[in-house]
Amino acid sequence: MNGTPQRIWGLVYRHLCMYRRSWPRLVEIAYWPTLELLIWGFTANFFSRDLHGGSPILAGVALVAGVLLWEIVLRAQIGVAFSFLEEIWSRNLGHLFVSPLRPAELVGALLSVSLIRTIIGLLPATIIAFLLYHYDVFAPGPVMVLFFVNLLVMGWWVALAIVALLFRYGAGAEALAWTIAFGITPVACVFYPLSSLPYWLQPVAQALPAAHVFEGLRALLLHGQTDWHQFAWATGLNILWTLAAVSIFGLEFRRARVRGALISIGE
Repeated sequence: MNGTPQRIWGLVYRHLCMYRRSWPRLVEIAYWPTLELLIWGFTANFFSRDLHGGSPILAGVALVAGVLLWEIVLRAQIGVAFSFLEEIWSRNLGHLFVSPLRPAELVGALLSVSLIRTIIGLLPATIIAFLLYHYDVFAPGPVMVLFFVNLLVMGWWVALAIVALLFRYGAGAEALAWTIAFGITPVACVFYPLSSLPYWLQPVAQALPAAHVFEGLRALLLHGQTDWHQFAWATGLNILWTLAAVSIFGLEFRRARVRGALISIGE
């Protein structure tokens, strides 16, 4: 019994060392409570201060639509990141790149799997939204395809940036696979308009395609008007961010190959 406290402390110290050497793990401790507070705090501001006598029913419809469409970004990002992590966990990454497989072909496969996962994952939610909340996601017509594509592309470039970080930091950055996209939620204006954010945070939101997509969604649902200006901004920003993410991915891949990390990244 005398050695019990020492053995307990030994295991505790091991985990403390893991957190000390991995900033993603350390950040994750306070990440989720802070994130939830920001999202629902801004949503409360919208309903209490910014609704200005608007229809609560239409605002509720916009919330349901926001939940469904934001899942496109989350599922697209997680589909790419988790498919890549599967290769790390199975120690298969090194085997892939001693084959004739090119990085662009790996990315093409990851994006294809992500698209399939996103469609399969959203189908039940779409049906439930129609049966329980009488919300038809396809009611606005073909314009919803533009919502879908822009959010899907955003999820993909976020995922490519995460994969680049995995190349750089290895398995210690795994937590980023399910935290970064969720962390964008408060400034993506999913559940509330841009005006609900503090003035100093609004430029950050305007730099994200999602904020423009959801501003366009609310204009369509609440006022029956398609805001093509917002779509143009979302598309242009997606192109810029995709080019940046692809560049970072290529840079970190080359560095990982030089370091030999493609073989040791999962160890």
